[in-house]
Amino acid sequence: MSDEETPEIETDAASESAVAEEVDTPAKMTLGVEVTEIGPCKKHVRVQVARADIETQYNIAVKDVLSTAVVPGFRPGHVPRKLIEKRFRKEVEGQVKQKILMQSLEQVSEEQKLDAINEPDFDAESLTIPEEGDFTYEFDVEVRPEFDLPNYTGLKLTRPEREISDAEVDNYVQRYLRRFGELIEHDGAAEVDNVIVADLHSRHDGKVLGHAHHQQFRLSSRLNFRDAELADADKLLAGVKAGDVRTATVVVSKESPRVEMRSEQVELEIKVHQILRLKLPDMTEFLAQQGYESQEELSTAIRNLLQRQLTYEQRESARQQVLEKITESADWDLPESLVRRQVENALRRQVLEMEQAGFSEEEIEDRKNELLQQQLSMTRQGLKEHFILDKIAQQEEIEVHPADIEMELQNMAFQRGESPRKTRARLERMGLLDNLEAQLLEQKAVDVVLRKAEYVSVPSEALPPEDSQAVSFAVAGEETPAAIDAPADTE
Repeated sequence: MSDEETPEIETDAASESAVAEEVDTPAKMTLGVEVTEIGPCKKHVRVQVARADIETQYNIAVKDVLSTAVVPGFRPGHVPRKLIEKRFRKEVEGQVKQKILMQSLEQVSEEQKLDAINEPDFDAESLTIPEEGDFTYEFDVEVRPEFDLPNYTGLKLTRPEREISDAEVDNYVQRYLRRFGELIEHDGAAEVDNVIVADLHSRHDGKVLGHAHHQQFRLSSRLNFRDAELADADKLLAGVKAGDVRTATVVVSKESPRVEMRSEQVELEIKVHQILRLKLPDMTEFLAQQGYESQEELSTAIRNLLQRQLTYEQRESARQQVLEKITESADWDLPESLVRRQVENALRRQVLEMEQAGFSEEEIEDRKNELLQQQLSMTRQGLKEHFILDKIAQQEEIEVHPADIEMELQNMAFQRGESPRKTRARLERMGLLDNLEAQLLEQKAVDVVLRKAEYVSVPSEALPPEDSQAVSFAVAGEETPAAIDAPADTE
């Protein structure tokens, strides 16, 4: 009769005693580690785990199973070790491999000072611990660049200064009202600021690259696609009616994901289906709905918003000067794979910054398409800035507190005319809350540098809003990443 069938009541005393004498996992394992540079911010690591450590982990795993295993004919905790090893072999081996990998990776990271950006590149499921001898595994990992922080104290910066005029406030009130307007049918030919509903088709050498049906965009002087722009769109589409077709030639961005299409000329066809116009809400009803007692109160809120945008412009000007100065010596390279993966994150960061500063959805979408046209170079520069600012934050012991996040959520909620609770829910759905926290950390790091800088004020005039419109369409095809399209807002 086999061990599994024998209804033994007593345990193997010698085996149980041996297991009981095992100690917990030692603080350090005996590891042989080889680390090799294989590219910018990328290392290849070879780890050898000594047989003694494997046996220690094996004994601990058997002990754990022994204490909880339920086997017919045996009382819990009194199953012979040999039976445990036979019946629960896969479970024990899996537990041993998991613990060895976790502990050895942690130890390697600590001892070799591997400041990893992401998880090691290897398939744990494919690894097998040998029955005899040492256990060896290898992996590649991307790490943070190693560099000395540049001097960020006493930088000399210029700061644009100007007053918010009444004309700016009045103009923005009208733009603000447009967000709450109603699109209705427009009789007659298209005029500037009308909304055009059209099918879009792009071709190159007679081959269709992309198409989109019933795209809506405001008739403006420039249309910003995800990987190209159409200048003088107002002239091209002036006076069009439903059924009209217009064609133009656009040039694909030098940083389009479609590498073979970069800088190529593409024929764009716009087939008009419908012309709409925006009916603004009644001011009295609008004020009541938004909780304002008077138009003066709305104007005050708008003036504060514009002041925040001016602060954003000043901050961006100073930030760009700071980043240019502190990244002058950042001559280290970054892995192309890391840059491409971070394109989406860089776009999210820019969107959050603009949303925090109170820019409209239309302005943000337009800026997003501009960024998509130069995504790789901007992301590469943005990553270098991130690593430097992150290191400054560590050196200055900077932290982001829950109150900081709540304040930003309130500011963003006002801009969109929604509750802070709804803003938080929207960011959670989009996976942007972590980005917001990281953004605030970088902003605080910049603030430290700005507080230590020396400023010279220079006069600045308000620039008229650029008349451009974002269109969610890639003329070179649909490989352009739809990085941060927000889902529809729902309660």
